[in-house]
Amino acid sequence: MSAEALTETSVLPAAVFLLPVVVGAIVISATRSSRALQQWLSVVTMAVVTGLGAWMVYRTLHNVVLTAWHSELRVDALSALMVVIIGAVGLLASVYSVRYVDAHITRGPAAARTSTFYGLLLWFLGTMLWGCITNNVIMLYVAIEATTLTSGLLVAFYWDRRALEAGYKYLMLLTIGITFALFGCVLLYAGAAGTNKLGGESALLISNIRRVAQFIPSRTAAITIAFLVIGFGTKAGIAPFHPWLPDAHAEAPTPISVLLSGVMIKMSVYALARTVSIFYPAWPQVTVFLVALGTFTMLLGIILALEQNDLKRLLAYSSVSQMGYILAGIGLGTYLGCYGGLYHLLNHALYKSLLFMCVGAVMYATGTRRISELGGLKSQMPVTSACYFMGAFALAGFPPLNGFWSKLTIYLALARAGLWWAAGIAIVTSVLTMVVMIRTGYKVFWENRPLTNATAPDLKEVPALMFVPMTVLAGLCALLGIWPQLPYPLLDRAAGVLATLGR
Repeated sequence: MSAEALTETSVLPAAVFLLPVVVGAIVISATRSSRALQQWLSVVTMAVVTGLGAWMVYRTLHNVVLTAWHSELRVDALSALMVVIIGAVGLLASVYSVRYVDAHITRGPAAARTSTFYGLLLWFLGTMLWGCITNNVIMLYVAIEATTLTSGLLVAFYWDRRALEAGYKYLMLLTIGITFALFGCVLLYAGAAGTNKLGGESALLISNIRRVAQFIPSRTAAITIAFLVIGFGTKAGIAPFHPWLPDAHAEAPTPISVLLSGVMIKMSVYALARTVSIFYPAWPQVTVFLVALGTFTMLLGIILALEQNDLKRLLAYSSVSQMGYILAGIGLGTYLGCYGGLYHLLNHALYKSLLFMCVGAVMYATGTRRISELGGLKSQMPVTSACYFMGAFALAGFPPLNGFWSKLTIYLALARAGLWWAAGIAIVTSVLTMVVMIRTGYKVFWENRPLTNATAPDLKEVPALMFVPMTVLAGLCALLGIWPQLPYPLLDRAAGVLATLGR
């Protein structure tokens, strides 16, 4: 955000995360309320949150920074981008969950806990929103840890052996990993306070720390960067800190898988970028390390995806791979790199949410998610089939869909920085991604082989409340591909918040 930006006190930053938290508490406590009321409370809440996020975008595009609680909450263009992404994906996931929950969480031990599901869903979204608007470096850690607790309970929601194992692994690994982020945040605060250059202003506020980061001692800065990368990188699914991700994405209810892959790991990359980017001017060598880590992540993730027979695990590993692209772009620290990384963050939120919804639709109709047990679904599920291939082509970076433009921007940013080896790895990874996704789509939807599942004779397209969010996301993938300049004003300002090494 430019120095000329007008700072304006507003209730919006507080309202946008308190609303889902308060409504979530009401839903959890109202255990005897009807399931329909719980469902539509979550939908309406996220619709309001999305509207508030859109208004924040409008205000930041007019060069306004929104603050609340003595600047403890602060919304610039980068925060507004994250809020509108989380709100929109949360809204579509809530609509999708209405019929999904009716089919999958009304039997067995989970049947009596739908109020808990929707309450935790709103808390999960609320804590993610809090993390994206807090300006307090310690509260940033607290918010991310809160997302771990709420989402961990949702990962284990089915209470069967596999779900409980995945939930335990998720909570254990992320709690250990994110502890490093706490150490990094404390060191960041201590280093900023020790510079004695804040003139009495709080050293807890990220906006203040950014002004004095160059005065933090080099050894303190190096240790701080290492802790932040390990801590927030673990939550973002960056390799080699990613082992929790496939199990959590696979065993969680599909609407939660949508949120885990669509927005939660992005929010963690946001935290990493928001904190580590302040060191770019004084420590430009950090950018090479982050690019190397990003390229390693993208290549490892897609190689692991090649061998998967479980649709959800395949998408989970591809999420690891795509996070590598985002890290490589943002890690460059240049305007073009940050723009490409944030554009890919937006695009990945759209098409990965779409793909997880498509897999959920396949599971809803067939009762299985194993590729070897599926085949020839295109005639019975034409909408799901079309949406899957739209998401698959976008994920692979196939023109003219949205993924092509953000990947191309990252390739150009890497080449302009002279990192041709990284650009080459990114292009090879994209080709492998296309092989994985198209091969999987062919086997599931086009290959003519009998289904092994007993429900095969009754196969039909999923209900409208499930395929409408899918078609909306597919339409957005096409729209941003045909009209890539549409998000430019917001992405331009958001990239300017992070970019410190020139254009």
